[in-house]
Amino acid sequence: MSDERNRLVDVTLDESSLAPASPNAEHERRIALFDLKESNSFAVIGEDRGPYLLSIAHIEGRLAFDVTAEDGERVVLHYMALSSVRKLIKDYVLICESYHNAIRTASPSQIEAIDMGRRGLHNDGAEILQSALEERFALDLETARRLFTLVCALHVRV
Repeated sequence: MSDERNRLVDVTLDESSLAPASPNAEHERRIALFDLKESNSFAVIGEDRGPYLLSIAHIEGRLAFDVTAEDGERVVLHYMALSSVRKLIKDYVLICESYHNAIRTASPSQIEAIDMGRRGLHNDGAEILQSALEERFALDLETARRLFTLVCALHVRV
C-alpha cells in the first residue's frame, strides 16, 4: 500500500460531541487538527481505499471513528470503549490546566516539571489509543498523539 493512500486528508470532530473548551484547549484542538491534516500515517486494516476522511464523535459512551473514502463512501465505522483511556484523559486535561496556569505564575523549573509530566501523559495516551485501535487501524505515534489531543476535546462528556 502506498503512503500517499495511507493517510487522512481531513479530520472533523462531531460538533454535538464537543465539550465547552477554554481558549487554551480550543487552541490545542485547532493545532492538532491542522498538524494532523498536514502530516499523518493512517491505514484501515484490510482496506486500500485511502486517502481517508475521519470523523470522531462521542456516541452512547463510546468513541466513534467514522472513516470514509474521498468519494464519501463509508469504509468503516469503528466504536472504541472509553474504559481504556477515561482516567488518562481526565488526568491529561487536569495537567494541561495546571500547565497553562503555571505559565502565568510559576518558576521556569516548575513549568518545565509540569510540562514533562504533560508530555509523558500525552505519550501514554497516544500509545494506549494506538493499541486500542490496532486491530482496525494502523497509525504512527505522531498521528496517535494528535488523535489523542482530539479525543481529549470530547472529555467533558467522557
